[in-house]
Amino acid sequence: MKRFHGEEPAAAGGGANAADGVMADGATAEGTMPDGEMRNGVMPDGVTPTPLGGFTYSAADEERRRGVRRMKALATGLLLAVALVYALAKWAQSAGAGGWAGYVAAAAEAGMVGALADWFAVTALFRRPMGLPIPHTAIIPTKKDQLGRSLGDFVGENFLSADVVRVRLRSVGIGSRLAAWLAEPAHADRVTAELATALRGALTVLRDSDVQAVVGEAITRRAEAMEVAPGIGALLEKVVADGGHHRVVDLVCVRAHDWLVAHSDSVMEAVTGGAPGWTPRFVDRKVGERVYKELLRFVTEMRDMPAHPARGAVDRFLADFARDLQSDEDTRARVERLKSEVLGRGEVQDVITSVWSSVRAMIVAAAEDERSELRLRTRASVLSLGARMTADERLRAKVDGWLEDAAVYVVTTYRDEITALITDTVASWDAEQTSRKIEAHIGRDLQFIRINGTVVGALAGLLIYTASGLLGA
Repeated sequence: MKRFHGEEPAAAGGGANAADGVMADGATAEGTMPDGEMRNGVMPDGVTPTPLGGFTYSAADEERRRGVRRMKALATGLLLAVALVYALAKWAQSAGAGGWAGYVAAAAEAGMVGALADWFAVTALFRRPMGLPIPHTAIIPTKKDQLGRSLGDFVGENFLSADVVRVRLRSVGIGSRLAAWLAEPAHADRVTAELATALRGALTVLRDSDVQAVVGEAITRRAEAMEVAPGIGALLEKVVADGGHHRVVDLVCVRAHDWLVAHSDSVMEAVTGGAPGWTPRFVDRKVGERVYKELLRFVTEMRDMPAHPARGAVDRFLADFARDLQSDEDTRARVERLKSEVLGRGEVQDVITSVWSSVRAMIVAAAEDERSELRLRTRASVLSLGARMTADERLRAKVDGWLEDAAVYVVTTYRDEITALITDTVASWDAEQTSRKIEAHIGRDLQFIRINGTVVGALAGLLIYTASGLLGA
């Protein structure tokens, strides 16, 4: 035999209650549950506990049922005791024991009536008393779905209303509590760590190929929709006006001079190679040398003379080009065509899509490093937010308002879904199993009703008998 959740088996016969007319657990006289179910907290061999109609019947529930059985035995014992007192009192009265016997018999008789009436009321909640098809009995098994709907409606009307949610949240003062909580360094560290974990998790779930495709499409679409020529022209105009291009010109002149010095033979070969075939070789060489020296002199002067005319020509060219980029339609159209050609190249698309991989790796590394700038700034922001909310009542009021609006939106928008969850869940429970589960939780208190009914009935009977005697006298 397998014990249920390691619990000791209940005492044999503990579930029986003669006054109920049926076994407390629906068991047979031998204590065996129908269909091979649990017997006194012990499952049959090869059977494991399973959820009962949506419930999980635990060892704690079985302990509660044992308590219910003990209280049933006590209530039934009290009923039998008053019945015995009634019998003895009637015998004593018939034997001429005196007037006191009538009082005792009346009290005992009323106590029996109260005990039986309360037994009927308590039993009728969970099953049919004595197995008889009496109307309006076995209320929980037969009215389970209706009770579920009523519970859902009750929750919807009294807990999921906008006014109730606002009043409750306002009384809690979430903004003040949140401000004090966030202002603690330890809590800021915790929030930062949780945000970093969530960020890493989100980046792990996302597929790189999907994000790269979205990023590439977004960048390409944005670039195609935006005309770049006017912006480039305005930037170039500002650079030329500030003389920011002079360093670029200086660098080009230096590099050109160095290249000419290092590649004089290449220049000579280019000049002589382009000369007519009928010219003498020494003439070609002289012409090449002359061209090379003039090029070197020109580049050297341009490098060393900031006021060189060629530099002025470059300035004028760039200024004119900047104006054309902003105002000349033909120039702007050519720039747009060039932009489309560049964006359409596979190399450019590869660079755009690879941006996500670089950004993702950078964010993950920063999220994992406790001393990274990202986490330090996040922690500082959390502490700053807590300090601001603590000092600024208007900010706390705004936070409270946002939370109230969000909660009201949720409960008003999804009220039917929430109440349907209650109704559908109750409807999915097995009726008999539900009755057993509820009885295990509240049955012990209900047995006190039977005991109280016995005592109150006896007192009421004694009072009525006494009053009747006084009025009759």
